[in-house]
Amino acid sequence: MSDNIVTGEGVARFWSGGTHVDYLKVEKIFDNVPDPIRAHPSDAGLDLHYYTPAEVDVSLTPGASHGFETGLKIALPKRHVGLIYVRSSLGAKKNVTLSNSVGVIDADYRGELIVFLTNNGTEDVTINHGDRVAQLVISPIITPAVKVVDALDETVRGDGGFGSTGA
Repeated sequence: MSDNIVTGEGVARFWSGGTHVDYLKVEKIFDNVPDPIRAHPSDAGLDLHYYTPAEVDVSLTPGASHGFETGLKIALPKRHVGLIYVRSSLGAKKNVTLSNSVGVIDADYRGELIVFLTNNGTEDVTINHGDRVAQLVISPIITPAVKVVDALDETVRGDGGFGSTGA
């Protein structure tokens, strides 16, 4: 089935694969902020750019971390999370990763998206104003109630941890 725009209860919705998903609403804090877009229609992530009105480049020395503004605020659909991942080109080619591995954006957060990067390499890395620094993946979440119990049910695996399968 092709993707279609449908409306329900006065809210524009996106029809995708049999599921209705509210739009990701994006507010640009400054003029000329690049739109968060997918480089290819089938990409999971929306590219996020480093954008600041000062238009300054930042040099990350080995071991240094820095928060990179995106100039964007978002409103996620209810029961969804935004996951920020480093772009593979930064991680694989320049040894730059997200400072917290994966950024988690809750649906009720309305502040600017800031991407914290760390240089894990041995050479300085320059992040230029306008560079794509991360990708935002939107995913549905399940929020079950928490029930504390005296004991968990038994399984064949039990408490076998790292490396225990097939040992």
